[in-house]
Amino acid sequence: QVQTVESGGGLAQAGDSLRLSCAASGFTSSRYNMCWFRQAPGKEREFVAAIRWSGTGTYYADSVKGRFTILRDNTRNSVYLQMNNLKPDDTAVYYCAADRRTYYSGSFSDTETTYKYWGQGTQVTVSS
Repeated sequence: QVQTVESGGGLAQAGDSLRLSCAASGFTSSRYNMCWFRQAPGKEREFVAAIRWSGTGTYYADSVKGRFTILRDNTRNSVYLQMNNLKPDDTAVYYCAADRRTYYSGSFSDTETTYKYWGQGTQVTVSS
């Protein structure tokens, strides 16, 4: 089955750090720009961060810039999201996905329809 498998979520307090992992299953993630989105209760899924297929460029939503870092290890077919200084507003289910285009070097997209191979997500809950 072609999908991503997210893990690493959990309960945290404001100011804590968490590291999410995304393992590509059934496809080679090194061919694709990869991204993280999140969906809070009652809200639409929103873009969080993206990383170039080569690992040489990243792009962040303003709400997480300076606090979150997206990383990838192509030898492990995996992508990560290092989340520091967590806030209650970061509470959401976090999803990983791959760009529909291979080896794309144009501008990053923050649009959900750009991406495919969505996983089941991992829950992050931040208390104040």
